[in-house]
Amino acid sequence: MKKSNNEARGAIRMIWGCLIFIVIMGFIVSCGDSDFENGSDYNDDSNVFRIISSTSTAKLDTSIIKYGRSIGLDIEIDHFGDLEIVDILNEDSKSYDAVWISNSIWLYMLENSYLVTDSKSIVINPVVMGITKSKAESLGFVNKDVYNRDLLNAIKSGKLKYIMSSVTKTNTGATAYLSFLNNMAGSPEVLTEEMLKDEKLKQDLKAFFKGVQRVSGDEEYLSEMFLNGDYNAMINYENALIEINQKLTREGKEPLYLIYPVDGVAINDMPFGYINNDSTDSKNRENFLKIQAYLRSDEMINKMKSYGFRSWYGGVSEKVNKNIFNKEWGIDTSKYLNDMKYPSKNVITKAINLYIEALRKPTHVVFCLDISGSMYGLGLRELQEAMTYILDPEQASQDNLQFSDNDKISVISFESRVDKIYKTRFGNETAEIIDDINNLSAGGGTNIYAPTLEALKILKETDNEEYTKTVILMTDGVSNAGSFSDVSSYYRLNNETTPIYSITFGQSSENQLRELAQLSNAKVFDGKNGLKEAFAEVRSYN
Repeated sequence: MKKSNNEARGAIRMIWGCLIFIVIMGFIVSCGDSDFENGSDYNDDSNVFRIISSTSTAKLDTSIIKYGRSIGLDIEIDHFGDLEIVDILNEDSKSYDAVWISNSIWLYMLENSYLVTDSKSIVINPVVMGITKSKAESLGFVNKDVYNRDLLNAIKSGKLKYIMSSVTKTNTGATAYLSFLNNMAGSPEVLTEEMLKDEKLKQDLKAFFKGVQRVSGDEEYLSEMFLNGDYNAMINYENALIEINQKLTREGKEPLYLIYPVDGVAINDMPFGYINNDSTDSKNRENFLKIQAYLRSDEMINKMKSYGFRSWYGGVSEKVNKNIFNKEWGIDTSKYLNDMKYPSKNVITKAINLYIEALRKPTHVVFCLDISGSMYGLGLRELQEAMTYILDPEQASQDNLQFSDNDKISVISFESRVDKIYKTRFGNETAEIIDDINNLSAGGGTNIYAPTLEALKILKETDNEEYTKTVILMTDGVSNAGSFSDVSSYYRLNNETTPIYSITFGQSSENQLRELAQLSNAKVFDGKNGLKEAFAEVRSYN
């Protein structure tokens, strides 16, 4: 009888256990439903909406994602540079449902001209030059109409130098160039390929780019470079210059004075468009239209204005926050902005090629390549392939990375000491130096400081006025010889300003490389997932 009772109790426990399990699972499912209604994370792919967006919109992600949750959407946003967005969509558009890019011209550069539909401008963002106010006053630019020719004359006289983002890799660099090109060509109704052949125009453009002190491969780092460096002027988005001025003012430093040439400014219309991967998916398009309407709502427009974006196109507006659009910083919203008309796709392509081949301020770059024992085998082969890609004009030109005949290239191979030094006479004659690199063999320890010091000494012989100068250091290990103080002492003693960029690989010490980057107002690039990609990225910084 006792046995029977025990069995009965066991059966009751089992039943209760099952009931509790069912209740708990029901509670979990119920919570899941409730979370779905409240917009929490969920894994239903049909409710995921993916946006590829310019880096300049990153501050708005939280508001967009929150709105998505309110309508039962899980919005995912990936940020890239604008020209990189074009490459990504040309390669594989199916990963995204919508694109938010800085300028409509890049949508016209897509291989499939029908890929993006329903595009509408959300806000606008001019690209202008900001000059420290004391420098702007000395140039006579404060409270006065300034023309593009005035900027050119100041640069020609040596009174104005500036930093900017890459013309071939960033929207600010490209649109600033196209705007200046258009104005120096006389602001024609339509810029043509024939106009690009004008020798006077080329000479003016070369003179303009001669004023460049440093180039950044992305806009965010450009701002960081300016704040950490000693520069008088930069070209950037209006909202980025406002943000910089807010920071400078908080720190009691001199703000920038923004220059809006009356004969034309590059204006970015920041369109949000639908990526029409599947024209039959009406639900996806409906979701896109909801998000687009939200971006154009008063709530979001006011938020964007608080970050320095304009909601009015070209015309005047008195209803602005004067602490943001500050007249003391040269921002006069009562004045009409005369925007340029962007040329056709073919003309833009020709203009970019002209810049690379003939207009860009020449660069002298020294590559310092680690050939220590740990690079033996696969590491050395990857390095040789990456350098061949960067130095071979045909390969590099596919990504607008090629050197011109005016550039100088030096290569230092190193292990525990400097191994060999190779140089080119012309930047586009690299066959011999590629052979030299492909014949390198690995062995020995690691000393990143000796080649860096040698690179700085090589560049010391190069005229700052004629060339931008860069050191690119690649290492796969921890430096076990030499010392940072050797480099830092030389750097400070010689009032150096040359950036020392580094590429990490293998087990390289990021702390050692960050020291060099901090010393020279540069940065460290991650090559551990692919040296070719890392070299391509750092190449756009010189």
